Amino acid sequence: MPKTAVITGGAGGMGLATARILGRDHRVVISDVNGQRLDDAVTELKELGVEADRVVCDITDRAAVTALFTRAGESGPVTAVVHTAGVSPQMGSADTIIRINALGTIHVTQAALAVAGEGFALVNVASIAGHMLPGFLIPKRAYKLADVDVERFTRKIVAAASRGPKASRPGSAYSLSKNFVIWYSQRQAAAFGAKGARILSVSPGSFDTAMGRLEEASGAGKLLDHAALKRFGRADEIAELLAFCASDRPGYLTGTDILCDGGTRADLTLKGMIAMARGA
Repeated sequence: MPKTAVITGGAGGMGLATARILGRDHRVVISDVNGQRLDDAVTELKELGVEADRVVCDITDRAAVTALFTRAGESGPVTAVVHTAGVSPQMGSADTIIRINALGTIHVTQAALAVAGEGFALVNVASIAGHMLPGFLIPKRAYKLADVDVERFTRKIVAAASRGPKASRPGSAYSLSKNFVIWYSQRQAAAFGAKGARILSVSPGSFDTAMGRLEEASGAGKLLDHAALKRFGRADEIAELLAFCASDRPGYLTGTDILCDGGTRADLTLKGMIAMARGA
């Protein structure tokens, strides 16, 4: 049986770029909420010689995520998952962002753990934004509700993101949601390790994807002022990292986050982060 890789958000951007790479030695199952985009992506992958299938999936729906993994496992064991699905501050309210980015990651992680075996790897996509929260703003007590009461967890994280001015709430929700992805991926390392499996997160900086360009005027572009490499990253560059992390080559890499931001965070001080938040 061929090895199978599941890629959420696989209809475009980082997800589709990762599918092109993992598809060299995996059957790939890509998911998204948009069926037409999935059809177009599968057509492209098959033209490249990739064995590909597609599943429409809303990651905020636990049953839909379970169905995705069931479908993916029908033709071979799922050995790799790259979870790129998510939304940015310009794409929804604080509640929407938390539900897709944070709650969705819980659903994907738990479904992945249920099928994980020896050599399995899950790579969750976080963000540089998750590294830009001062410690006192990180609601870790609320984070710990993720595995015991997801609805209460969601309410508390949305409330934490909604304390400031209304205009800043989607940005706060995004940073909190991606900080949670980093935290949760680390917290789940032991559970995956008990099955001989790995989990980690990757935090991209400013990348030239549809989502990245959508955020260019509201933050992604400003980050380049602090980057060592004065350009947006390319989707194929981050895809190489995601695919490598999901492969069996880095077999001792787990429970950590990899920041891939062109050297941005290395230069960005707390003062600089506050100035960016204020639009200075």
